[in-house]
Amino acid sequence: MSKKDNKWTQPTAPPPPLFTGKKERDLVKQVNDEIIERVIGQTIAYYPIDYNTTDFHPIYGEAIEKNFLPPIRVQALIEWEGIQSAYTEKIGIDKQSSIVIHFHKRRLTEDQDLYVREGDFVLYGDLLYQIVTLMEPKRLYGQIEHRLEISAKCVRARQGVFNGE
Repeated sequence: MSKKDNKWTQPTAPPPPLFTGKKERDLVKQVNDEIIERVIGQTIAYYPIDYNTTDFHPIYGEAIEKNFLPPIRVQALIEWEGIQSAYTEKIGIDKQSSIVIHFHKRRLTEDQDLYVREGDFVLYGDLLYQIVTLMEPKRLYGQIEHRLEISAKCVRARQGVFNGE
């Protein structure tokens, strides 16, 4: 058998990547929603800052008194980081607990119209935490334009900093 008889040849360009279309992204969203909300997710109360009624400083963008919207019930994955203690001279020992909340980005933005921001508060169990750092560590199928998750590092809020009522 000669090469001329072989009807199968190598393509000049590789085929497009598999599982990257809108239907596949929607399937991933649906599966993640169901797993997080019905199987392994935990409920938190999310308190977003009300940007319409909070008086921010015109130069620095900070606000001494912040107004918050009513809490929103959100299902997410919570990672407990434990309690850390630190010694500060002339003050003493201080203990701080922290959590990382893994939000499903499309569920928040498309279904709940919620955008996670630094400075917002969350109630996890009976403890109040403030979001201090945001990350978007995972992309769907490695595509830069399709982010799957928002992770929020939260530290326990000091008593008197926020009243959720």
